[in-house]
Amino acid sequence: MAHRFLVKDIAFQAGLSTATVDRVLNGRSGVRHQTMMRVQAAIAELEKQQIGGEVSGRKLAIDVVMETPDRFSTAVRDAFEAEVATFLPTVFRCRFHFAEVMKQAELVQLLDRVRLRGTNGIVLKAPDVPEVTAAVSRATDAGIPVVTLVTDLPNSSRSAYAGADNRAAGETAAYLIGEHFGDAPGRVLVTLSSGRFRGEEEREMGFRRVLRERYPQIGMIEISEGHGTDAATGTLAARAIAADPAINAVYSIGGGNQAVLAAFEAAKRPIRVFVVHDLDADNRALLADRKIGFVLHHDLRTDARSAFRAVMGRSVRGGIAPPALSSLEIVTPYNMPATD
Repeated sequence: MAHRFLVKDIAFQAGLSTATVDRVLNGRSGVRHQTMMRVQAAIAELEKQQIGGEVSGRKLAIDVVMETPDRFSTAVRDAFEAEVATFLPTVFRCRFHFAEVMKQAELVQLLDRVRLRGTNGIVLKAPDVPEVTAAVSRATDAGIPVVTLVTDLPNSSRSAYAGADNRAAGETAAYLIGEHFGDAPGRVLVTLSSGRFRGEEEREMGFRRVLRERYPQIGMIEISEGHGTDAATGTLAARAIAADPAINAVYSIGGGNQAVLAAFEAAKRPIRVFVVHDLDADNRALLADRKIGFVLHHDLRTDARSAFRAVMGRSVRGGIAPPALSSLEIVTPYNMPATD
């Protein structure tokens, strides 16, 4: 396996021992295919990070840990990799740990493993549960700054939050849908990936409050625990649509939008207005095809920049970066930003 990196650097990037990496690189037997793929991915990641980074400067390694659908983790990876070059001569080496669904024990074990192995910072998108909060405390007690990404852990010892104001995002969604209906009655299907995420809960609370105060003629039905995946979310949506013939709008907090659309189409039910979050590849295509009406988008590169600055602030100066909220943008088919 051709490469130009030290075994210890590949091992660090892959999250494996140097002995295991050496076995993979030298083609020895007894290595699982999954392990080989991790080593290949680590080398590819190091090659991408080295482009434009052949400079001498402070090197900081950060671990990005996320439980999130693949379409969103891909957008986050692209944002972080794009922002790396803007901090030169400081060089950030990012290690990504993504899973669409992660058991709580596995997530805690991963955070503890990162802490024990060593890192300059952790960027975390995780459920707001006591076990995760305790793992964050162990990391910060060890001097590792933890930055929460897009969904916060406000009762933890995290160093900073990078993301948008989720409550305001939910309020904005309610305004868009309420104004679309005017005085007409409506029923909104609200989809969450999981009630364990503080950010999604805050979006739902903001949405519910504005409907109650300004648009009482519009009701809502909530589905949750589809984890943003098409299969599970589509099944939940189909059940909700079949049970309630009044549902005629969607506010997607947690994703799985293609599956939700398919459920409405299968039931031959119209959607008057469909509001979603994040301008990822799937939503960009759906918006271009007029399958959805509005995307509530915030720039993930701004979030990456905030996370890097928070890590630098703790690692370089010993300070804690204040929270920096990303601005929220309402995207329609007519103002979609160009892809990079």
